[in-house]
Amino acid sequence: MSDQNPKVSVVIPCYNMGQYLDEAVKSVLAQTYQDFEIIIVDDGSTDETTKQILSSYNQPKTRVIRTANQGPSAARNTGIQQARGEYILPLDADDKVASRYMEKAVEILDASENVGIVTCEAELFGDEAGKWTMPAYSFPRILLENLIVEPSFFRIEDYRKTKGYNPNMIYSHEDHDLWLSIIELGRSVYRIPEVGYYYRRRAGSRDALMNAERRVHCFTNLFHNHQALYESNIDHVFRCIEDLRDELKKTRLELLHIKSRRLFKLLDRWWRLRERLGI
Repeated sequence: MSDQNPKVSVVIPCYNMGQYLDEAVKSVLAQTYQDFEIIIVDDGSTDETTKQILSSYNQPKTRVIRTANQGPSAARNTGIQQARGEYILPLDADDKVASRYMEKAVEILDASENVGIVTCEAELFGDEAGKWTMPAYSFPRILLENLIVEPSFFRIEDYRKTKGYNPNMIYSHEDHDLWLSIIELGRSVYRIPEVGYYYRRRAGSRDALMNAERRVHCFTNLFHNHQALYESNIDHVFRCIEDLRDELKKTRLELLHIKSRRLFKLLDRWWRLRERLGI
């Protein structure tokens, strides 16, 4: 590792994800912008394959930190505490980033002091493939829906003004919680209008295990962690809820229309077949 501080620190928590780790790391090493370090935080992995991989892991610009199992929030905080970069990019060990994502994000952060978060569009791979459609960032809609992908860039000086990733977000949304903390500092959000993040869909992931009860738990904690922010925007929050209801109704009607058209086509084919067969 160089004695000179890098511009970007990429923090990768890893808990029993050794089989995917190389893909994540290589996607970072392939960046067109090369002034970075990679910090892998082994969050007390119990999987023998992961333990073996991490025990002798050797990649350029990369170091491994080992801790007892504490969960994703604490693992990310541990990595950032050891970071030397001006900007932070969190990345899950089973995901990937596009080769020009860092170059474009650094350019935006360097040019705009008020921008606190640089995010991007996303694409799915793994068990499901295709574009991950996400609404554009807007406030206060971010209070009701996470509109910022997890591997988004932020300034370490902003992070230090917050409480970091909150361990009470035990099921998910710890990144959503941090985004709200940075937004509370008065920082703006910039989304690069192209795919910079590849999210792996797989069975057994935290997103796959999310249910209504866990989702309510997450948003209840978001409210308590940022109560003043929610209360000062409560009228906008309820407007957003109404807008989301309208969107849902419209989507349902569109789906019903599509299904009806498909049904009529199937019925038409069936009747034509009956006529041919003389039934």
